[in-house]
Amino acid sequence: MKTPRQRVPYSAIVDRPALPLPDGARLIVWVIVNIEDWDIGGPMPRTVLPPPMGQPLLPDLPNWAWHEYGMRVGYWRLLDVLQRHGVPATLALNGRVCDTYPRAVSAGLEAGWELMGHGHVQGPMHRLDDQRAEIRKALDTIEAFSGKPPRGWESPGLTETFETIDILREEGVEYVADWVLDDQPVEIATRARPMVSIPYTVETNDIAVHALQNHASDMLFRRGVDQFEQLYGESETITRVMSISLHPYLTGVPHRIRYLDQLLSHIADRPGVLFWTGEQILDWYKKVRPPQG
Repeated sequence: MKTPRQRVPYSAIVDRPALPLPDGARLIVWVIVNIEDWDIGGPMPRTVLPPPMGQPLLPDLPNWAWHEYGMRVGYWRLLDVLQRHGVPATLALNGRVCDTYPRAVSAGLEAGWELMGHGHVQGPMHRLDDQRAEIRKALDTIEAFSGKPPRGWESPGLTETFETIDILREEGVEYVADWVLDDQPVEIATRARPMVSIPYTVETNDIAVHALQNHASDMLFRRGVDQFEQLYGESETITRVMSISLHPYLTGVPHRIRYLDQLLSHIADRPGVLFWTGEQILDWYKKVRPPQG
């Protein structure tokens, strides 16, 4: 098995050739909406309430319902804000979401969003008895629902074993979002053909900001503006990708949704910014990437 460093040779971003964008643009913004299937029969992937008296209980109804609110209500707030700003999102979904929340997936497709694989049921890749079977099940389920195989993949919790990337490429996946190690796409060596890593984020990600760091409701906006301004300035000489990762049960709640609206307005006011899906970024990168050694 190859280690990540063996798969992705070190490269200083300041040493790379230019990656020009069309029409004189300078920065790509990639918005990802994550929708998941949380199995009430097991521990919840994340919690907002600690267990009573410190003892985990199953079924964990309050934390399951916290997530369920996002799918019943919060998702539709995200959809509304993104559509009003004309932002084509990438919908990262568990394969089983096509069965449990078909209305949400259909609405994303109607909005022109890209579908990206996100496991079959929410849970770490390390816990799967057969990674290949679960990856194939997720990809096949999404393709059967949408009529198109997903080109991209985001593992639940960004988890991978040393073999995951090889299996994903062998199963036809062309890009991943798990490797949060750069501001530009990079190539990952696999047993099959190279895989492209598109810059995802754990910084402008509402999981980190609100579920883990417990910041105030406006922090995704404040951090997002700071992230954007820095990358926008740097992109005058070196093209960058900024990603924004959203979850309906976090950003889709009433006290946070306005700050996503404000962040998108701030970004859209600047010239030379492209709101692209993951597959649009992939196709652009394949055209302009430097020759590989």
